Formats: sequence, C-alpha cells, structure tokens
Amino acid sequence: MRRARPGSPPRGAGERTLTSVGAGTDFDENPQSEPDEGVRGESVDSTVLSKLWHITLSVSGAEAPLKEVRRGLEQLAHDHPFLLTSRYAGDHAEIRYWEEARDLHDAAAVALRLWGEHRQTAQLPPWKIVGLEVIDRETYHQRIAEGYGPPPAAPVGVHPF
Repeated sequence: MRRARPGSPPRGAGERTLTSVGAGTDFDENPQSEPDEGVRGESVDSTVLSKLWHITLSVSGAEAPLKEVRRGLEQLAHDHPFLLTSRYAGDHAEIRYWEEARDLHDAAAVALRLWGEHRQTAQLPPWKIVGLEVIDRETYHQRIAEGYGPPPAAPVGVHPF
C-alpha cells in the first residue's frame, strides 16, 4: 500500500531508478545495453559483480555498563549474521565483519548506517561512529599474510578489549 497525497505521482517518477546495495552477482548496471563484443566477435558479459569487503567500524561515546554493551553487541551479531567479531569496553567498541557490495562506496555507505539502524532494536549505546575501514578481500588477505593488521577474526563473537 502506497502512502501519498491523492493524485500525486509516485516518488522518483521520471527520474532514474535506484537499486539496493549488494544486488548480487547477477546485477546488471546497464540493462538496456548490448553485451560487449570481444576480440573475435564473441559476446562478453558486462555484468557488474559484487565483491566482499572487510569492514572495521569503531564507535565511541559516554561510559555505559559493560553488561549492556555486551548484550547489545550480541543482539547486533544476531540481527546481522555476517558479523565476525566485536570488541568492547565501557566507552568504545570495534565491530568487524564482511559486507557484499558492488564497490567501496556502497560498502562504506552500508557500514555507516549499521550502528544507527540497529541502535534501537539491539539497544546499543548512543555512541557515534569514530572510525571506518573498508578494504577488499585481497587486501585483507595480503595484510594478514604479511603480518600487518589485526589477526583474522578468530575467535568469532563478542569479546572485551
């Protein structure tokens, strides 16, 4: 059921259609375009593929009871099944997870909404996002192999700093 003023056109009528983030492997950015032709006239599929992005989201704010912070992060992990690990203290937390998105901009946009969208349902503290790192899967694995960055997210779950 659409809610609007009687007689008003739908929002976005006459404008470009927006697609959601993480449309999947069969997402086609230009549905009207013909497939590209390869070197010998073969048809080359020009669909845009989603990638996996490793997200590290840091939040901080006023001191909150540790039990409530832990419970909220555990609920967030339940609500957001791709959450890998969370570390927390009374005044800050770090959340690490994988996100599927077309590009870095889409992955970052989703990550920046995560805390705010789940703050009410998971009863998270009213903290602000103070840091965001978004890296592609290859960069993540390269850092780990070279001994840089945090170790892989094991053990999975919610842990104190």
